[in-house]
Formats: sequence, C-alpha cells, structure tokens
Amino acid sequence: MIFQLIVVALLFAAAVFYLGRTIYKSVSSKKSCGENCKCGVDFSNIEPTGAKKQ
Repeated sequence: MIFQLIVVALLFAAAVFYLGRTIYKSVSSKKSCGENCKCGVDFSNIEPTGAKKQ
C-alpha cells in the first residue's frame, strides 16, 4: 500500500512540475511574439502570385 502511494505521489509531483514549467515558459517568453509568426517581416514590396497587373 505504501509503495502505491509513493508511486502516485511521484507521478503527481512530476505532473505538477511539468505543468508549472510549461506555464512558466509561456509567461516568461523573451520574444514579443511566437517563434514562427513572421510579424517582423516587411511584405510591402512582394507581389502576390497570380495577381494581374493593370
């Protein structure tokens, strides 16, 4: 019975650690946006493909 309680307690502690680490990483990001959002790229001089010139 004690062995089962220790296993459950270890699994619970690991889950709490994982959840805490995930929350910490999402809150304390060093960038202002996501890794692959391309929000800092200037697309002003790129023509869309298939666009007809007038």
